[in-house]
Amino acid sequence: MSFTTWTPTAVSSEARVWSAVAWRIVESQHIAATMKLVDTRDEQDLLERLLESGKPPLGVDLSALDDLLASPFRYIPLRGGSRFRSITDPGVFYGAESVRTAAAELGYWRWRFLQDAIELERLDPIAHTAFSVTLCTKAVDLRLQPFDSDRTVWRHPHDYAGTQAFARIARHANVGAIVYSSVRDPERGWCVALLDAGGFAQAKPHAGAQTWYLAVSRQSVTWRREAAAMTFSSANWLMQMSARPEGRRAPQPG
Repeated sequence: MSFTTWTPTAVSSEARVWSAVAWRIVESQHIAATMKLVDTRDEQDLLERLLESGKPPLGVDLSALDDLLASPFRYIPLRGGSRFRSITDPGVFYGAESVRTAAAELGYWRWRFLQDAIELERLDPIAHTAFSVTLCTKAVDLRLQPFDSDRTVWRHPHDYAGTQAFARIARHANVGAIVYSSVRDPERGWCVALLDAGGFAQAKPHAGAQTWYLAVSRQSVTWRREAAAMTFSSANWLMQMSARPEGRRAPQPG
């Protein structure tokens, strides 16, 4: 079955209840950033409340969720959207099989930023928070047949037209999540696009969040914490960039 024949009915027939722990990494500098602007803790608390009041309001289905879980559903995507979300689609929470796979996905986009910033040679280490949460929802797994026949669409390094169209079909089929192979992790760990905030099994991330520091050069990205380190070479990513039509702006991450 080719991609062009997928319908909500066909997608729904392949969906199964799916449950797993997913990891996500976010930058953890916002508290430190506001501390630089004030002199006391009370002033910082006031500034944080003012910043919070300027954010888009939480919907009823998001109000009980921790901000780390709700944020992807709260904001519109950047220009171009993301792999399974166009600029006009509802929110998507992206997670990964492991810290490593999440680090590869986010590291790629930080490296892409550096590639486009021709005046910079590197990005100095910045603190990030890696957290996990259990998901439980009806999902389709694009790594399995019959979806795997369209793997070139799902794994395309920069053209998200096919994946965004599939996500819209999945929403119409009342599918809560899409599982797929990571495009940026050379070990091909799985990633998941959670289409519905109702797919969280709990309202807060698991205890045991990790702090990692990300440093980026034009040759690689390196994540470090305590005695652990992960390094991803940019060689494969350069090949992905070379396949992009000249002058075309890449979509943004979710």
